[in-house]
Amino acid sequence: MKIGIDLGGTNIRVGAVSGCSIVRKAQVPTPHTSDPDVVTQAIIDLIRQVAADDTIEGIGIGVPSVVDWEKGIVYNVMNIPSWKEVHIKDILEREFGVPVAVNNDANCFALGEKMYGAARDYVDVVGLTLGTGVGAGLIFDGKLYSGRNTAAGEVCSLPYLDSDYEHYCSSGFFVTKGTTGKDAAQQASAGNADVQPIWQEFGSHVGNLVKAVLLAYDPQAIVFGGSIAKAFKHFEQPMMQSLSTFMYPNMVQKLKIFVSELDDVAIYGASALV
Repeated sequence: MKIGIDLGGTNIRVGAVSGCSIVRKAQVPTPHTSDPDVVTQAIIDLIRQVAADDTIEGIGIGVPSVVDWEKGIVYNVMNIPSWKEVHIKDILEREFGVPVAVNNDANCFALGEKMYGAARDYVDVVGLTLGTGVGAGLIFDGKLYSGRNTAAGEVCSLPYLDSDYEHYCSSGFFVTKGTTGKDAAQQASAGNADVQPIWQEFGSHVGNLVKAVLLAYDPQAIVFGGSIAKAFKHFEQPMMQSLSTFMYPNMVQKLKIFVSELDDVAIYGASALV
């Protein structure tokens, strides 16, 4: 049995993974404190809770930050101000006596989809998470590629228009329109035509993001995840319209695009790190 940990600014989610199933899982709100040890102790308590009396083979943890994955040191975790530099690998290995691996949360998403989800039949895959921010994870030749600081593939931070892709392909885009992604999706599903131009523009921006991914990595497949990806039907058509202008149409024709349907994909992906 392996332990997968999804550390977020809102919740800490931990699951015990056996085979292709999460046999137990638990979560708590992420403590917002100036003491990093409080967050660490919450993680340890959740691991003990889901492990029960079973033998732990290894522990994997995904975090929204850059990571020295070789040493397992986490730096400047997004929305967890107390985690400036945490040697989480050493801490958990001392506590539980098993191998621990640490990586970026978007990389865990991509790995989870490769190992357990929509991308399992492909060897070159890019996972894109659309939510509060935009994240990317790379699978090359069937294996996760993280780069030296787990930031490989983060095309979201490339310059785009007057900002970057993240600004135009995340929840921040909807804020500039006076709404939220969730509300815009609900309005669109209810047939409110007033929000259609918003989704039209958003889909065009996502299409341009996909173009950047194609030029940078030329993958077999792209898998979308994150809260905004659940509204894929509202921006799929304008995204594809944007892709119709791509300079290499054969690449678009061969590309497979999926939306994640795997619950707890970040837990699965984290557990697959070890």
